[in-house]
Amino acid sequence: MITGIAHIAIKTADLDQSVRFYREILNMVEVYRPPFRFPGVWMGHDGEGGDLIHLYTGKEALDEDGGAFTGSRAIDHFALYAKGYQGYRRRFQDAGLDWKEQLVPDTERWQLFTYDPNGVMIELMFDGSQEEGAGPDMSPARAYQPGVSFYQPLNA
Repeated sequence: MITGIAHIAIKTADLDQSVRFYREILNMVEVYRPPFRFPGVWMGHDGEGGDLIHLYTGKEALDEDGGAFTGSRAIDHFALYAKGYQGYRRRFQDAGLDWKEQLVPDTERWQLFTYDPNGVMIELMFDGSQEEGAGPDMSPARAYQPGVSFYQPLNA
């Protein structure tokens, strides 16, 4: 069951400029971000962890030629809060979809990533403390890698 919108992830070549925009123009604040293996900043509407925009930079944010994305190509994915981790895994498998999994560092957040038919990446975020069964499969074949596409059209 989907329970709400979690965040929008945006790739940026200039993290400082992007942070200034969200802070100074949209009046957002920097909020806690777990220690991922790639640079980034989370911006929210309050200092209580209400993160809405996830900005990230570095090699994971560049296109295959090393250039920066702009426009809607800079939007990496959108995230939805969800319940029923095991059920979504089964749905993805039954539908023939590929998916990736992640355990957010230093949290109990579990994540599933897949693509819609248009190639838009969707992240489903779960409170692992409220889920039944095994947590994310972090094996190399299944673990989510930022900036690495695994999109395969369903008709391929």
